[in-house]
Amino acid sequence: MTWPYHPELLAMPVPRYTSYPTAAEFGPIDGAAFMHELERTEGDISLYVHIPFCEKICFYCGCNTAAAGRRQRLETYLDALHREIALVAEHLPRKVSVRRLSFGGGSPNAISPIDFARLLSCLSLHFDLASPEISIEVDPRAMTPDWAEVIGSSGITRASLGVQTFASQAQQAIGRVQPVEMIARTVRWLRDAGVTSLNFDLMYGLPGQAWSDLEDTLKRSCAMGADRIALFGYAHVPHLIPRQRAIPADDLPGMQARFEMASRGHDYLTDRGYVPVGFDHFARPADPLAIAAAQGRLHRNFQGFTDDPAPVLIGLGASAISSFPGLLAQTEKNNGRYRMLLSQDRLPVAHGIRRSADDRYRGAVIERLLCDGEARLGARLLGETRAALQPFVERELAAIDDDRLVVRPHGLPYSRSIAALFDPYRQDSQRRFSSAV
Repeated sequence: MTWPYHPELLAMPVPRYTSYPTAAEFGPIDGAAFMHELERTEGDISLYVHIPFCEKICFYCGCNTAAAGRRQRLETYLDALHREIALVAEHLPRKVSVRRLSFGGGSPNAISPIDFARLLSCLSLHFDLASPEISIEVDPRAMTPDWAEVIGSSGITRASLGVQTFASQAQQAIGRVQPVEMIARTVRWLRDAGVTSLNFDLMYGLPGQAWSDLEDTLKRSCAMGADRIALFGYAHVPHLIPRQRAIPADDLPGMQARFEMASRGHDYLTDRGYVPVGFDHFARPADPLAIAAAQGRLHRNFQGFTDDPAPVLIGLGASAISSFPGLLAQTEKNNGRYRMLLSQDRLPVAHGIRRSADDRYRGAVIERLLCDGEARLGARLLGETRAALQPFVERELAAIDDDRLVVRPHGLPYSRSIAALFDPYRQDSQRRFSSAV
């Protein structure tokens, strides 16, 4: 499949919509609103634990993370995180059970395996971990046999590797040098530790990157047996992420070259049996993510596409975001203030937004469009957006049947642009968001 290129429909930068409203709309909130949502939570929930440290900081990275060079900084952060875990658990009803547990960052393996084991013990002590499915993000540059051992003993079955590219010149340009053998060795360790679903994060649109570089990276990723592949377009926004100034803008591929890489990457992976999940994710047919997509059980949260059905996701750690039906809440981003609030036994919630009934409705439409490629709009929403949808309909990228909007196969790369039409918050998007492809 060769995607049709309509640059005028991709000109406006748009959010990735891992939440709705997006984090760009967050304003100040206090711990009381968060506490209220915790106390009314029931049933099964998911936990996300944020470790904002890495062995080395990559030039492209937009995550809230810092170098893990000073042991004291790690220790004081982990002490605060343990206190947050206890405080949050105090406000959850006893019948709440944790079915999913995810560790991200930064790089969770920037801390020591012993510290990670202690963190797991703390979570087990304060939460009802009902044999949860556990996942972890891993930096191959910080992977060790001891880390593989603790992953195996912890029962972690899902892992995600920050691979990005195997092209050495692109690795140098983005500040993430990791030889092929380093990644292959990490894969072996993870498989031996019991990881059954392994994701590779890859990127196109990198400095000096050509299709031949991306093709080689895809080929190696398939050969290493990646169960999932997330193929993201590099978002160059140095006005928002100062560390990206180390990446020369003149070396970046143009919009059409980026589009062609995304299109050819999609074809390469689907030709080799991967199931497309949304626009930029792919999974082997037997992987739970592919099965969820086929069965209409796909969802979207701050970790991207997921088969997690829990209506409540609680984020722990500096900058982590919690999602409740009526509230999105983010903890304090600054590590110093995060630690200070917890030293005073205060929930470190700083930003967020209450979700109105209209927010929840629009959020459901956006989620279904991105996950299923179609959504019921209702007469009001269709009336609001019909004119804006017309350019996509005229080019046969989308179709309207009564009040049902369908993104056609050739319209897949335009999914986020179409979804953004239902977002009335979207303002000044040229500065706040990245290109659609």
